[in-house]
Amino acid sequence: MKYVIEKSQNTPAYLQLYKQVRDDIVKEIYPYNSKLPSKRTIAEEVGVSTVTVEHSYGLLIEEGYIESRERSGYFVIFRTGDGFVASSKGENKHIFPINHHTETQAEFPFSVLAKTMRTVISNMGESLLDVSPNQGCVELRHTLQNYLARSKGIVADTDQIVIGSGSEYLYNLIVGLLGREKIYAIENPSYKKIKQVYLASNVKIEELPLDNEGIDSKALHSCHADILHISPYRSYPTGVTASASKRHEYLRWAGQKERFIVEDDFESEFSVSQKAEETLFSNTDFDNVIYMNTFSKTISPSFRVGYMILPKRLVKKYREELGFYSCTVPTYIQFVLAELISNGDFERHINRVRRAKRRALNNG
Repeated sequence: MKYVIEKSQNTPAYLQLYKQVRDDIVKEIYPYNSKLPSKRTIAEEVGVSTVTVEHSYGLLIEEGYIESRERSGYFVIFRTGDGFVASSKGENKHIFPINHHTETQAEFPFSVLAKTMRTVISNMGESLLDVSPNQGCVELRHTLQNYLARSKGIVADTDQIVIGSGSEYLYNLIVGLLGREKIYAIENPSYKKIKQVYLASNVKIEELPLDNEGIDSKALHSCHADILHISPYRSYPTGVTASASKRHEYLRWAGQKERFIVEDDFESEFSVSQKAEETLFSNTDFDNVIYMNTFSKTISPSFRVGYMILPKRLVKKYREELGFYSCTVPTYIQFVLAELISNGDFERHINRVRRAKRRALNNG
């Protein structure tokens, strides 16, 4: 084994080990159905505790790379190469139809929001009346750039980030950017406004059925789509989470021809995992994933603020063809969001909700 823990890094040892083992699984150094080294073996050879190894393996289990088999050890369930994925044994923990009436309370504290609004008005003054740059205020885009890098491992320049008034508005921009002559594939079932927006934009869509791992493989590989619009973390309304194998299958599919993925990262901030959910944007080798998210669940639906991160190769095209569109989010709201993120209140709220969901899951 070649695993090395760099003590000079700020990244915890268990995350460093997790990433190295995960990469070896993806590269098929540990192929499908092979057994991983025991916790004790890795701990002794790498120079870490068995608890560290157990934590790393736990993350790999959560994300669908491996499974634990009683009295046998840890085995790889990630499969690559043939386009079809293996289901882990037993009940799939990722299937749970979304019912917002039973969800853990996730409302952002109004007192914190009100205080931040007053602070922004006091500090910014009449500058809040200035017109926002077309892609959004630099302050918010820069704050998002730093937040996404530390929380999701997304590395992007500020000129790749576009701010808009909610997901539906951004869907329209994506159609304008990628083209109305393209075929767009969506999950079936999916958030109904995705289909409504694409149909209203006069583009052809294909609806691809979901199984318990994500989009059905046969449907994906037989479709004629150029763009795949997915919610890999938690598809609405089914609650299906794409397995690790399925996510890599999506990336392989998009790596053929001139295809793109729209990664709609619905509700991923509230994952109960001990680490941030992987994004396709961070894992693609083809610079062909558009990442998008909103603050509707994390702050309030009334804010109507979303953002997308463009692949670098689309930035120039966006500026030339769509850069004339004015930003649809008021400057004041953008500065409020930038302040909430930069002062830590946003992430403290996210962490509170995640802890509450983990407690509810453990007590259930």
